[in-house]
Amino acid sequence: MTSHLAELLKQSSARHSHLCPRQVLGVRMGLAGLKALGIEAPIKKQIGLVIVETDGCFADGVQVATGAAVGHRTLRVHDLGKIAATIVNVQTGQAIRFSPQPDVRERAVLYAPDLKSRYYIQLHGYQSMPEGELLCFQKVILQPSLAEIISKPNVRVKCSGCGEEIINERQVKVGNAVLCRACAGMGYYRL
Repeated sequence: MTSHLAELLKQSSARHSHLCPRQVLGVRMGLAGLKALGIEAPIKKQIGLVIVETDGCFADGVQVATGAAVGHRTLRVHDLGKIAATIVNVQTGQAIRFSPQPDVRERAVLYAPDLKSRYYIQLHGYQSMPEGELLCFQKVILQPSLAEIISKPNVRVKCSGCGEEIINERQVKVGNAVLCRACAGMGYYRL
Protein backbone atom coordinates (compact mmCIF):
# COMPACT_ATOMS: atom_id res chain seq x y z
CA MET A 1 0.00 0.00 0.00
CA THR A 2 1.37 3.39 -0.96
CA SER A 3 1.66 6.22 1.54
CA HIS A 4 -0.80 8.26 -0.59
CA LEU A 5 -3.41 5.50 -0.36
CA ALA A 6 -2.78 5.15 3.38
CA GLU A 7 -3.28 8.90 3.90
CA LEU A 8 -6.55 8.90 1.91
CA LEU A 9 -7.83 5.89 3.87
CA LYS A 10 -6.97 7.71 7.09
CA GLN A 11 -8.96 10.75 5.92
CA SER A 12 -11.91 8.57 4.92
CA SER A 13 -11.91 6.66 8.21
CA ALA A 14 -11.93 9.96 10.13
CA ARG A 15 -15.40 10.57 8.71
CA HIS A 16 -16.72 7.33 10.26
CA SER A 17 -14.41 6.70 13.23
CA HIS A 18 -13.40 3.45 11.52
CA LEU A 19 -12.33 2.12 8.12
CA CYS A 20 -14.50 -0.35 6.23
CA PRO A 21 -14.10 -2.30 2.95
CA ARG A 22 -16.49 -0.02 1.05
CA GLN A 23 -14.42 3.04 1.91
CA VAL A 24 -11.35 1.25 0.54
CA LEU A 25 -13.24 0.47 -2.68
CA GLY A 26 -14.35 4.11 -2.94
CA VAL A 27 -10.84 5.46 -2.51
CA ARG A 28 -9.36 2.92 -4.94
CA MET A 29 -12.06 3.65 -7.58
CA GLY A 30 -11.59 7.39 -7.20
CA LEU A 31 -7.83 7.09 -7.66
CA ALA A 32 -8.22 4.75 -10.64
CA GLY A 33 -10.67 7.14 -12.29
CA LEU A 34 -8.42 10.15 -11.86
CA LYS A 35 -5.48 8.23 -13.29
CA ALA A 36 -7.45 6.81 -16.24
CA LEU A 37 -8.78 10.22 -17.27
CA GLY A 38 -5.70 12.27 -16.46
CA ILE A 39 -7.48 14.42 -13.88
CA GLU A 40 -5.93 15.73 -10.69
CA ALA A 41 -7.62 15.98 -7.30
CA PRO A 42 -9.39 17.95 -6.15
CA ILE A 43 -11.67 17.78 -9.16
CA LYS A 44 -12.82 21.17 -10.38
CA LYS A 45 -16.20 21.80 -12.04
CA GLN A 46 -14.65 22.74 -15.39
CA ILE A 47 -12.51 19.58 -15.38
CA GLY A 48 -14.40 16.62 -13.96
CA LEU A 49 -17.56 15.10 -12.57
CA VAL A 50 -18.06 12.04 -10.39
CA ILE A 51 -21.32 10.09 -10.24
CA VAL A 52 -21.61 7.53 -7.45
CA GLU A 53 -24.31 4.86 -7.53
CA THR A 54 -24.93 4.65 -3.79
CA ASP A 55 -24.51 6.77 -0.71
CA GLY A 56 -22.73 6.03 2.56
CA CYS A 57 -19.13 5.15 3.30
CA PHE A 58 -18.36 4.15 -0.30
CA ALA A 59 -19.30 7.64 -1.50
CA ASP A 60 -17.12 9.17 1.21
CA GLY A 61 -14.17 7.11 -0.01
CA VAL A 62 -14.69 8.35 -3.57
CA GLN A 63 -15.08 11.92 -2.32
CA VAL A 64 -11.85 11.80 -0.30
CA ALA A 65 -9.87 10.39 -3.25
CA THR A 66 -11.20 12.78 -5.88
CA GLY A 67 -11.95 15.90 -3.89
CA ALA A 68 -15.34 15.97 -5.61
CA ALA A 69 -18.18 17.51 -3.61
CA VAL A 70 -21.93 17.92 -4.00
CA GLY A 71 -21.62 21.59 -3.06
CA HIS A 72 -19.13 22.20 -5.87
CA ARG A 73 -21.35 20.34 -8.34
CA THR A 74 -18.55 17.86 -9.04
CA LEU A 75 -20.17 14.93 -7.20
CA ARG A 76 -23.60 13.47 -7.93
CA VAL A 77 -25.38 10.60 -6.22
CA HIS A 78 -27.56 8.59 -8.56
CA ASP A 79 -28.63 5.88 -6.14
CA LEU A 80 -28.85 2.55 -7.96
CA GLY A 81 -27.77 0.65 -4.84
CA LYS A 82 -24.46 -0.34 -6.45
CA ILE A 83 -20.87 0.03 -5.35
CA ALA A 84 -19.88 1.81 -8.55
CA ALA A 85 -18.79 5.24 -9.74
CA THR A 86 -18.42 6.97 -13.07
CA ILE A 87 -15.67 9.52 -13.45
CA VAL A 88 -16.09 12.03 -16.28
CA ASN A 89 -13.55 14.28 -17.95
CA VAL A 90 -15.79 17.30 -18.61
CA GLN A 91 -13.37 18.75 -21.18
CA THR A 92 -13.25 15.64 -23.38
CA GLY A 93 -16.63 14.11 -22.49
CA GLN A 94 -14.97 10.75 -21.78
CA ALA A 95 -16.74 8.82 -19.01
CA ILE A 96 -15.46 5.63 -17.36
CA ARG A 97 -17.55 3.55 -14.95
CA PHE A 98 -15.77 1.59 -12.23
CA SER A 99 -17.16 -1.29 -10.19
CA PRO A 100 -15.65 -4.14 -8.17
CA GLN A 101 -14.71 -7.31 -10.04
CA PRO A 102 -17.58 -9.83 -9.61
CA ASP A 103 -15.40 -12.22 -7.59
CA VAL A 104 -13.54 -9.57 -5.61
CA ARG A 105 -14.69 -10.91 -2.23
CA GLU A 106 -13.38 -14.39 -2.97
CA ARG A 107 -10.14 -13.01 -4.43
CA ALA A 108 -9.47 -10.80 -1.39
CA VAL A 109 -8.52 -13.86 0.67
CA LEU A 110 -5.45 -14.31 -1.52
CA TYR A 111 -4.18 -10.97 -0.20
CA ALA A 112 -5.11 -11.55 3.46
CA PRO A 113 -4.74 -15.35 3.90
CA ASP A 114 -4.03 -15.21 7.64
CA LEU A 115 -7.27 -13.44 8.50
CA LYS A 116 -10.45 -15.37 9.32
CA SER A 117 -13.15 -12.69 9.34
CA ARG A 118 -14.67 -11.88 5.94
CA TYR A 119 -14.80 -8.22 6.93
CA TYR A 120 -11.07 -8.00 7.68
CA ILE A 121 -10.16 -10.14 4.67
CA GLN A 122 -11.97 -7.64 2.45
CA LEU A 123 -10.65 -4.63 4.34
CA HIS A 124 -7.01 -5.68 3.98
CA GLY A 125 -7.32 -7.49 0.66
CA TYR A 126 -8.89 -4.50 -1.11
CA GLN A 127 -6.00 -2.31 0.03
CA SER A 128 -3.32 -4.51 -1.51
CA MET A 129 -4.99 -6.12 -4.54
CA PRO A 130 -3.70 -4.94 -7.92
CA GLU A 131 -6.13 -2.54 -9.56
CA GLY A 132 -6.95 -4.98 -12.39
CA GLU A 133 -7.95 -7.72 -9.94
CA LEU A 134 -9.96 -5.34 -7.78
CA LEU A 135 -11.85 -3.23 -10.32
CA CYS A 136 -13.75 -3.51 -13.59
CA PHE A 137 -13.96 -0.44 -15.76
CA GLN A 138 -15.77 0.40 -18.95
CA LYS A 139 -16.26 3.48 -21.07
CA VAL A 140 -19.87 4.63 -20.91
CA ILE A 141 -22.11 7.18 -22.60
CA LEU A 142 -23.96 9.36 -20.13
CA GLN A 143 -27.74 9.48 -20.23
CA PRO A 144 -28.86 12.19 -19.88
CA SER A 145 -25.97 13.81 -21.69
CA LEU A 146 -23.14 15.58 -19.90
CA ALA A 147 -24.54 18.95 -21.04
CA GLU A 148 -27.92 18.08 -19.51
CA ILE A 149 -26.36 16.85 -16.27
CA ILE A 150 -24.22 19.97 -15.86
CA SER A 151 -26.93 22.34 -17.19
CA LYS A 152 -26.54 26.08 -17.61
CA PRO A 153 -25.90 28.45 -14.71
CA ASN A 154 -28.61 30.84 -13.56
CA VAL A 155 -31.50 29.14 -15.38
CA ARG A 156 -34.59 29.42 -13.21
CA VAL A 157 -38.24 28.66 -13.91
CA LYS A 158 -41.34 28.47 -11.74
CA CYS A 159 -43.28 25.21 -11.43
CA SER A 160 -46.85 25.53 -12.70
CA GLY A 161 -47.95 23.01 -10.08
CA CYS A 162 -46.43 23.92 -6.72
CA GLY A 163 -45.03 27.34 -7.56
CA GLU A 164 -41.52 26.49 -6.38
CA GLU A 165 -38.45 27.63 -8.26
CA ILE A 166 -36.65 25.02 -10.38
CA ILE A 167 -32.93 25.49 -11.07
CA ASN A 168 -30.37 23.75 -13.25
CA GLU A 169 -32.85 22.96 -16.04
CA ARG A 170 -34.51 20.18 -14.07
CA GLN A 171 -38.03 21.14 -15.15
CA VAL A 172 -40.31 18.84 -17.12
CA LYS A 173 -42.80 19.97 -19.73
CA VAL A 174 -46.14 18.19 -19.55
CA GLY A 175 -48.47 19.49 -22.24
CA ASN A 176 -48.18 23.27 -21.91
CA ALA A 177 -47.24 23.14 -18.22
CA VAL A 178 -43.71 23.51 -16.88
CA LEU A 179 -43.47 21.30 -13.80
CA CYS A 180 -40.89 20.31 -11.24
CA ARG A 181 -40.09 16.60 -11.26
CA ALA A 182 -42.10 16.05 -8.08
CA CYS A 183 -45.27 17.56 -9.57
CA ALA A 184 -44.65 15.53 -12.74
CA GLY A 185 -44.68 12.32 -10.64
CA MET A 186 -40.92 11.80 -10.86
CA GLY A 187 -39.98 12.90 -7.34
CA TYR A 188 -38.91 10.93 -4.31
CA TYR A 189 -41.99 12.09 -2.37
CA ARG A 190 -45.65 12.82 -2.95
CA LEU A 191 -48.05 15.16 -1.21
